[in-house]
Amino acid sequence: MLSIGDFARHGRVSVRMLRHYDLIGLLVPHRVDPVSGYRFYEVGQLARLNRIIALKELGFTLDQVGRMLDDAVTGAEMRGMLTLRRADLEQRIAADRERLVRIEARLRVIEREGTMPTDEIVVKTVPAVRIAERSTVVADFTPEKIGPAVERLFTELCAALEREQIEFTGPAVCYYDHRPDGSVLAHAGMPVRIAPGESGDLTVVDLPEMPLAATQIYRGDMNGVLEPHQDLVQWIEDNGYRPAGPSREVTLVWDVDTSKWVTELQEPVARK
Repeated sequence: MLSIGDFARHGRVSVRMLRHYDLIGLLVPHRVDPVSGYRFYEVGQLARLNRIIALKELGFTLDQVGRMLDDAVTGAEMRGMLTLRRADLEQRIAADRERLVRIEARLRVIEREGTMPTDEIVVKTVPAVRIAERSTVVADFTPEKIGPAVERLFTELCAALEREQIEFTGPAVCYYDHRPDGSVLAHAGMPVRIAPGESGDLTVVDLPEMPLAATQIYRGDMNGVLEPHQDLVQWIEDNGYRPAGPSREVTLVWDVDTSKWVTELQEPVARK
């Protein structure tokens, strides 16, 4: 038999919480001293306490928890619910981390307003390239929408290339067409040496030469690409150029660790 203090310590909860659970009939002590009013619990009641805390962590109300315990939720069922909840929390944490990266990028852009880019920007000719591509319409250009869409496109593209036994011959290319309704047609491509047109699950197209392109090398996860993109467009404005077509992102180095990615940003330009 455990005092309420010992039961709280072993269950890693507060005495106040146990008193509340007793009051609402969710976890009633095994015995209450009629003179002192002290509550005493059996060790076996820790199992019910564990279920109460687990179900609360899953987001259920105490009223719902009580009804579920009365229906005798099994350990296997509890484990399944906790596994789903863990996966949900892990997704939220990952999304929050990505959101922090984007916030940091915005802050860096704000802090550097009025300054010139520190990374070298090169104006050069970008040759034409033939790519096998997959495309999809994305609602808008926000990172939380465009990033997962492009990742999915490349997964589908690589699977299609493998099925068709087509080797790619250069670094991956992304480009985007802005549509009148505000949505974006995103393209993910890999350079190939096959004829243009439809080939199985693939579309093969020729991306034209960029006679003049302002280019910049960016190193890191694409969640942080806002800063160099804005640096690039500011440099174009300040140096007598104007944008002259869809920009491209060319992945020069890919790694499982996204912080090691190296991407060339290519913005076609013309003299004002």
